[in-house]
Amino acid sequence: MDGISEGMVPGLGKELDRLVGQSRDRGTSPAGASMDGDAFHSLLRDVLESPKLPNQSTKRFLQVSPLVGEAATFSGSARLAGNPWPAGALVRRMVWLGSPDADSAASTWDMLFTALGVDDEDDVFARFLRDELAAWTNKPWGPKCVLPEPGKVACLPAGELTGLASPARQFARDLGAIVAAKPLLTRRQWISLLEALVRIAAVAHVAWACEVQKHIWGMLRGVLAGDARPDDVRARIYPRDLGYLRYGTSAVSELKDRTSRYLRARLGINCLLWSLEDAGVPFEGSLSSANEVSALCRHVEDCRSVLGEVIPLADDLADREARALLCGKGVGSNVMEFARHVLYQRQAANPLLRGYDQGYVLRKRSAAKSSQWICAPGPVAVLALVHCSLAGLAGPRSVHRLAQHMAAYGIVVDHREIAKNELGHQLRMLGLVLDSPDAESGMLLVPPFQGVQPGQKGGRA
Repeated sequence: MDGISEGMVPGLGKELDRLVGQSRDRGTSPAGASMDGDAFHSLLRDVLESPKLPNQSTKRFLQVSPLVGEAATFSGSARLAGNPWPAGALVRRMVWLGSPDADSAASTWDMLFTALGVDDEDDVFARFLRDELAAWTNKPWGPKCVLPEPGKVACLPAGELTGLASPARQFARDLGAIVAAKPLLTRRQWISLLEALVRIAAVAHVAWACEVQKHIWGMLRGVLAGDARPDDVRARIYPRDLGYLRYGTSAVSELKDRTSRYLRARLGINCLLWSLEDAGVPFEGSLSSANEVSALCRHVEDCRSVLGEVIPLADDLADREARALLCGKGVGSNVMEFARHVLYQRQAANPLLRGYDQGYVLRKRSAAKSSQWICAPGPVAVLALVHCSLAGLAGPRSVHRLAQHMAAYGIVVDHREIAKNELGHQLRMLGLVLDSPDAESGMLLVPPFQGVQPGQKGGRA
């Protein structure tokens, strides 16, 4: 929101809480507000309340469901103190990396921003909430989409990821399908669907980026050791498929291993770049495409005689920074915290809100505190995946299509097992499949929103 940074959100929440307290004591309300202090307090603390974590139960801060944009001014910051990271920057980066060009990315971003706004087509509660929050905060949702400054966020070269795995590219396409479903849902339902897609795609993109960094360092290490520079760098550094979660199994160790390999790769790449600079032959370029990585490989080949200590130095630093590489502190710890916060089913301090989160990807195997976290997407996440997997298609599709769509986000499930596992049971409970002996695996997907016509995507992606 224009003029409000992520770090200002907790302070604005405290300011609003103080204003509500004063209004309750004095029996007043701001100009344009329909509710008095007591009623608005109940709206924030009961109707819109989003669950706090168990370790936050004694902390006083506002945390509400992000049903309308006006709520973002005082709730939803990634951290309550310090300099919180703006999570929206990651989503924006995914849109740009997943779009074929800057114009398409800007169109998708504008489409999403417009959909997040509340207009006369939204339900009555959403319109009431928009006006009431704007009256109490005096900060309405911005009237137009704010695009990034030129050069700040770039697209990949045309054809860079053709035929390769790319969660960001799938996400940019799926956003159109989610926006197209908005007129058929209440505001709360649609926001839950959008949130589930963002949660699935965000961690998948981070896992993909970790994999790319690992491949880049593996190739550069080979060139340093005397191997020939590969002819097709693009095929070497980008994964053809991404499987960081396997349905029904524990997921934390795989996420940790992937993050650890990323940290080791970044350490090696940085050692190489620092060594080139110390040798007086710095690499003049970036590493934002396969062609630029190929240029670095050529530069390393030409300067190999002065880079003999890079691999021993990288290995020595890795031994000295073992705790950081095992995600015990620093960047690795932050990446793991991000993955857990996004993927885990939210554990509520208030038992009445235990079922609030239905868009999760990982849940506990049982109610025990020590129970493992397993990959088993919640009903809203499953609904979003089924809807997006059928978007733009005409004719019936089996659950094989759903398995392929989940694989695009790094979630591996054998389509032949769906009929017998918990996912199949969940699909039946949600009315998203028909058992058919003529279908592959015996189950046909049912479009969850019949009003969205086949081929309708809601915007460019």
